[in-house]
Amino acid sequence: MSVPQYGPRRWLILVVLCLSTLVLVVDNMALTVAVPSLAADLGASPQDVQWVLESYMLVFAGLLLTAGSLSDRYGRRRVMVVGLVLFGAASLAATLVTGPGALTAARVAMGVGGALVMPGTLSILITVFTDASERRRAMAAWGAVAMLGMVGGPVLGGVLIASHGWESIFLINVPIAALAVVAALALMPESKGPATRPDPVGAVLSIVGMSALVWTVNGLAHGVSWPALSLTVAALTAFVVWELRTPSPMVPLSLFRDRDFAGDSLSLTLIQVGNGGLLLVLTRYLQFGLGHTPTEAGLAFIPMALASLISNGVGAALGGRIGNRAVAALGMVVMAAGFGILAASSGSPATLAAAQFVLGAGGGLAMPSAVAALMGAIHTERAGGGSALHDAIPRAGAALGVVALGSLATGAYAAAMPADAPEAAKHSIAVADPSLADAARDAYGAAMSTAFTGAAAGVLAAAVLALFLMRGRRPAPPVPTAPAEPGTPLVGASH
Repeated sequence: MSVPQYGPRRWLILVVLCLSTLVLVVDNMALTVAVPSLAADLGASPQDVQWVLESYMLVFAGLLLTAGSLSDRYGRRRVMVVGLVLFGAASLAATLVTGPGALTAARVAMGVGGALVMPGTLSILITVFTDASERRRAMAAWGAVAMLGMVGGPVLGGVLIASHGWESIFLINVPIAALAVVAALALMPESKGPATRPDPVGAVLSIVGMSALVWTVNGLAHGVSWPALSLTVAALTAFVVWELRTPSPMVPLSLFRDRDFAGDSLSLTLIQVGNGGLLLVLTRYLQFGLGHTPTEAGLAFIPMALASLISNGVGAALGGRIGNRAVAALGMVVMAAGFGILAASSGSPATLAAAQFVLGAGGGLAMPSAVAALMGAIHTERAGGGSALHDAIPRAGAALGVVALGSLATGAYAAAMPADAPEAAKHSIAVADPSLADAARDAYGAAMSTAFTGAAAGVLAAAVLALFLMRGRRPAPPVPTAPAEPGTPLVGASH
């Protein structure tokens, strides 16, 4: 497939891609601070709330690999626009619901839309930006927006909930999605992979396997579901075997033969294990332990957002000078230090702010180089499937992190509570009686220390993987402007 040149318009295309990513990330992160008011207004039980939160991830993860294949086959812009329209319409429907069941249904539809949007963002980016240095800057900008949405989502969510209610966190998606659709149709090129035969068997196996994986991981807090675990192992094993044997695979699993792709995928997964549990554990402490309002809880994440934005540009520049491996590993070590500060902290607002600043700085350093090295391994003709694979693996890590760190925190909290405390209060700080407020806050502080120690260990392991698996050579020079032959890797993101 030839690689067209888009002139100055490529930077406007980048804005559209960032908008498309932002609307997905902000929504999910804003929802973390909306849970108390949402549950009270809809009369939702804890199980209802769990379905509202997890239904999106279940559908998103299940469809992500199939959506990447569809974008390669039918057009990356077309599939992304369809996803944005569905996501915006489902968000509007979510503002009109009157019960938790209807909200869960709207979240399912949003998960379908999100799965259609996400693979197109990175696949179009690597198609449009063919120069190595420019693509690195574009990826840094895309990563900064994603990080800003992740960290700034709770801030925005808290402000919106305080002034307009929980419905506003869904309503704000509608104009952003509409703007992204109009801009995509006006500015963005259409691109496809080479014509291949459909892979319905691979699609079914990926949907079943990824959905079962998320279901299994999310249920670990209540014990291992052996039927779900067996289905996960069977479906994913069958998927891998099928994709390696079929002449027209849906997903390019051969990417794992590339050291950068394999190393980065595993490292990013471990990072997401820590990040996945961070917002869940810390948000609950801020709201139920320190008594913060949703707005105050959201604003508490500003140090992380600022540090991430500042260090993101530094990380992109350093990656271009000394190579991706060193910068990615350095950023991961800094992130581990941030988790270490959280683990050792007393829970005071000043210490929490300092720890978040260190975490944001580490993430800003690591992510541009990690993503650049990973995306440099993806062939342009399979950009959608490769991007989906890049998204799917860390998503599994994020789901695992929510459960793993959540389970660590829950167990440590119960163990630290007074023996004569009611059973309900031993399992959730949210229902602790006012007479137990001090004990519950201290117990949850100990629980956070346990959870964040585990997160620090995971991120340090990610740094070790990056050092051993990623290639350490200096960045490649800018790619030629000549069209690439089908099957030729799109050089650009350095190794």
